[in-house]
Amino acid sequence: MGTKWARPWFAGTAACVVVGVAVQMVLAWRNHMPVLADTGEPFQTFGGSPAGRALNVLAFFTVQSNLIVGGTCLLLALNPNRTSTVFRVFRLIGVVAIAVTGLVYHVALGNLLELDTWALVADRLLHLVVPILAVLGWLAFGPRGLTSPRVVTLTVLYPLAYMAFTAIRGPLSSNWYPYPFADVHALGYLRVILNGLWICLLFIALAAAAAWLDQRLPGKAENRGARV
Repeated sequence: MGTKWARPWFAGTAACVVVGVAVQMVLAWRNHMPVLADTGEPFQTFGGSPAGRALNVLAFFTVQSNLIVGGTCLLLALNPNRTSTVFRVFRLIGVVAIAVTGLVYHVALGNLLELDTWALVADRLLHLVVPILAVLGWLAFGPRGLTSPRVVTLTVLYPLAYMAFTAIRGPLSSNWYPYPFADVHALGYLRVILNGLWICLLFIALAAAAAWLDQRLPGKAENRGARV
């Protein structure tokens, strides 16, 4: 695909993120929650007030991954020639995190909830449309040459921060955890720390693979020589 499609592609990806997250927050605000497919019981949430339920949506790895992708894609739509270290790190974090989101959801989580109408729309946008657009957009448009060993190493800060945030927040939110692997109340801190280490290793491995691929995909030569 030609580079003339890069900015519209990035803008479209960011727009899908905005719609998906907004719909999810409105549904949480209205307490319109999906039910578990195996039991038929409502999905457990935290936040007694409408605002609390809406803000609670931001605790999910899926939503945070989408927001990072949406933010970096919006910045690229406005200016494709971004090379700062902070942007490089968040660009790679977004690509890796959204790939993990899509893969894990469709392999392990996709059949856990019964969804309909707008809940299904939000689900498909955040777990299917955005991951596909983000990964294809990165493969097709890059920008190339923004990865390096340093950038790969810095990407691990995100899963570390997410696991720490979830572990600290859980006891403050009536022992509510967005994912079973981070449930300190059920598993204990040692098990959750080990789960976090595995996630960090997976994240680093995928980031390193993306960096390796980045150096071999066609792209603008000037990006390859940019400073880190």
